[in-house]
Parts: sequence; C-alpha cells; structure tokens
Amino acid sequence: MPELPEVETTLRGLAPYLAGQEITGAVIRNPHLRWPIPAKLPAVLRGRTIRALHRRAKYLLIECGDGTLLLHLGMSGSLRLLPAATPAEKHDHFDLLLANGMAVRLRDPRRFGAVLWHDGEASRHPLLAELGPEPLLEDFDADHLYRATRKRGTPVKTVIMDNRVVVGVGNIYASEALFRAGIRPQLAANRLSMARCARLVQTIRETLAEAIAQGGSSLRDFVGSGGNPGHFQQHHRVYGRAGQPCRACGATIKQLRQGQRSSFYCPVCQK
Repeated sequence: MPELPEVETTLRGLAPYLAGQEITGAVIRNPHLRWPIPAKLPAVLRGRTIRALHRRAKYLLIECGDGTLLLHLGMSGSLRLLPAATPAEKHDHFDLLLANGMAVRLRDPRRFGAVLWHDGEASRHPLLAELGPEPLLEDFDADHLYRATRKRGTPVKTVIMDNRVVVGVGNIYASEALFRAGIRPQLAANRLSMARCARLVQTIRETLAEAIAQGGSSLRDFVGSGGNPGHFQQHHRVYGRAGQPCRACGATIKQLRQGQRSSFYCPVCQK
C-alpha cells in the first residue's frame, strides 16, 4: 500500500497542474528513504521544465526532457500539491518547488518511498528495466499469462504479484481479482487453463479500473494529491473481510498466510 490504483490516482490528480511548470528547486528534509535522496538533486532539478507525468508499475515518473524524476510512495507515502510556504510536518521529507509558488510534497511516515533521478531514458533505470507488462495495456493478455505460468507451481496469487509477470497487482487487488475470477489464491499457477487465464486477465483489469475510478483504497495513510482518501475499500469483496459472509453466496470468508502477506478468499465461490 499504496498500490497501482493509488499511484494512478495520484498521477491523474497532479498531471494537470504540473505539466509545463518550471522547477525552481527542491527541499530535502530527510534523505534517508528506501534509497538515499541524492544530495545534488535540488541543483539538478533547478531550472528544468516538467514535460509530462507518467506511471510505470508503482513508480511515478516526472519527465524533464533529458532526465526523469522517479518517485515511489513505498508503504505509507503520499504526494500533495500545496503552497510551498505551507509549514512542513514531521513526516514531510521532500518538496519539489515550482515557479508558480506551489510545491509537490512527499509525506512518508515509514520512509519506504523513494526520490531518485535518472539521466536519459527512464525505462533503462535498473528499477524499471526488468518489469513486466502493464495490466491495463494490450500486451498483458491470456497468452502472456498462460506462458508465464506453465513452469510455475507456486500459488497463482504469488505469480500475479510478481512484477516480472505483470506489474502493479498488489496484495489487495490480487485478492479481489482472484475472487472475481473464481480462483483460489493457493491454486498452483501451472494448473490454470487458457480459459481461466483469460478470465483472470479480465478480472485484474476490471478490479484495477474500478479501484482507479474510486480513487484507490485508503488503508492506513493513503490520500490522493488533494488530500482526499480513496473509497474502493468500501467495495472490497474479500480483502480484509475474514469471518464475514461472502457478498455473493453467504459463506464465511477465509484468511490464510502466503509468504508474509494475508490472502482472503471465499471457499465456495473460488475453486
């Protein structure tokens, strides 16, 4: 958390206000995030113009012509657009300063986020170069998922959360997509038929698209760029609902541990 829908929500909130803006500098209050914020970053950014904003997996990319600012929200981060003179609070670690007097402020209580710079083509950055396809684009399809699972005896939920297979399908949305597809999270991935791969691709897309439309899920700290929480958690069908009745059949939602994460499923609706 935040996952792909939360990052996409942040992107859509910021893009209309950032594209075309000149950067006057940056403020680093605490460089000790998941990777240290480069000390030279304020000087590198000063005088550049923001050309466009993109998302790759869970990374927000601020394109500045011959280089790109890479931002990751980690487990608790959020980006907010606010007047640069707004007093910083305890967990406000980084500001991107704009010529119009506004700032993009990173708040990250757990400090698992990232603020990095890459010269040249962003897709060649080591964090991005080996990523799989985007789940909402055409190159993520049933053929791709079928091929990716043939030699994988690990649970299907683990496979669809692997960024080398498909990017951005985090724990919440993996559980929700598998429920919609009628597939148990512990099923061995190589047991998926082509038809079930097609159904799972469809439900991953549907789940993510619906979550984006709802502004993401606000669990713990996430808010969008304007400070507003997401609402998709109100529509969760299995995630976080262990012991409650299934919204489809009434059976009791089950919970199990897979790796270091909790999975939720309906023992009747999912096979």
